[in-house]
Amino acid sequence: MRLDASQNFLLPGVIDDQVHFREPGLTLKGDIATESRAAVAGGVTSFMDMPNTTPKATTLEILEEKYRIASEKSLANYSFFLGAANDNLQEIKMADPSRICGLKVFMGASTGNMLVDNPDTLEAIFSSSPLLIAVHAEEEPIVQRNLRFYQEKYGDDIPVAAHPLIRSEEACFVSSEKAVRLAQKHNARLHLLHLSTEKELELLRNDIPLTEKRITGEVCVHHLWFDDRDYAELGARIKWNPAIKTSRDREGLLQGLLNGKIDIIATDHAPHLLSEKANPYMSCPSGGPLVQHALVAMMGFYHLGKISVESIVEKMCHGPATLYRIPDRGFIRKGFKADLVRVDKDNP
Repeated sequence: MRLDASQNFLLPGVIDDQVHFREPGLTLKGDIATESRAAVAGGVTSFMDMPNTTPKATTLEILEEKYRIASEKSLANYSFFLGAANDNLQEIKMADPSRICGLKVFMGASTGNMLVDNPDTLEAIFSSSPLLIAVHAEEEPIVQRNLRFYQEKYGDDIPVAAHPLIRSEEACFVSSEKAVRLAQKHNARLHLLHLSTEKELELLRNDIPLTEKRITGEVCVHHLWFDDRDYAELGARIKWNPAIKTSRDREGLLQGLLNGKIDIIATDHAPHLLSEKANPYMSCPSGGPLVQHALVAMMGFYHLGKISVESIVEKMCHGPATLYRIPDRGFIRKGFKADLVRVDKDNP
C-alpha cells in the first residue's frame, strides 16, 4: 500500500516516559489495552509506566507481572519503572537496567502514596541504584504546612485555586534541590520529572549535550499549556501534582525547553473517573488523561509560532531515546524500528 504524505510531516513515534496506565488494580479508570490504544491514536508508540498501581510495583516479582500483562495487551512498545520504597533497597540493587527503564522515587506524596522520606534510605538509593532515578520532587513537610493553613482558613471547602499555593514553588524547589545534591554527591543519574516552576531551571544545565548530562529534566504538556488563571474555568480538571502554577512559570518552562535546559516533553497521563474529579478538593484525585492529545497540543504550539517541529521531535522522540538509552527507536534512521507518525501540516 502507498500513502500520499506530501502534505504531511513524517515523525518518529513519540516516546512518553511518564504514564499511569492503571493496571493492575485500578482498571476502572483504564488499563494497558485502552491506554496504549489511546497512545497509538495520538502518535505515542512507546510508553514508560509508573509503579503506583495496586499492588505497588516495588518488587521485581510484581514488576514482572506488569510486563506479562503488557505482552498480552499493549498496542505500543513499553517499559515499566520499579518503585522505590523505604524498605526495598535489595530489590532496587537487583534491577536490570537493560530491561527496566528506571527507578521512580516519590520524594513528595501523590496519588497512590509511595512517599520515600527516610534520609538514610534516600542516601542508599542514590549511592547504589543501578537504574536511572526519576523523581517526583515536592517537599512533603512544606506541602503539609501549607495544607494546614488552608484547612484552617477554609475548613473542608478548600478552593482548587489554592492547589498551587499548597503544592507551592518552595515545596518543588526545595525537594528538587535536595535530589540534585544527592545525585551530585553520589554521581547518580537523576531525572527530574514534571517540572512546574521556572525556579527549578536553576538546577539544570544547557552547556553540555544530553549524552553527557547526569542530571536531566522534563516538562509535561499541561504545565506548558495552562496557568493558575485557568482554575477559575476548569477547576479540578486541571488539578495535577505538581500543581499548575503561574503564567511566569508556564512561560519560563517553555523557554527552558527551547534553550536546552529541559530535555523531554512528557504527559504524566493519569486518567480518573469524571465522578472522582467532581469531588471536593481533599478527596479529588490529581491527574488527567493526556497521552492521546500531547503531540496534537505541541503541534498547536507549532502553529502558534512558539516552537519548531524539529524541537518537538527533539524533545518527544530523540531526547527520550537518548536519555533512556533506547538503541533502535526515537529516530528515523536506517536499521531503526519503523515507529512512524504522519501528521497533517495544516490540521493537527
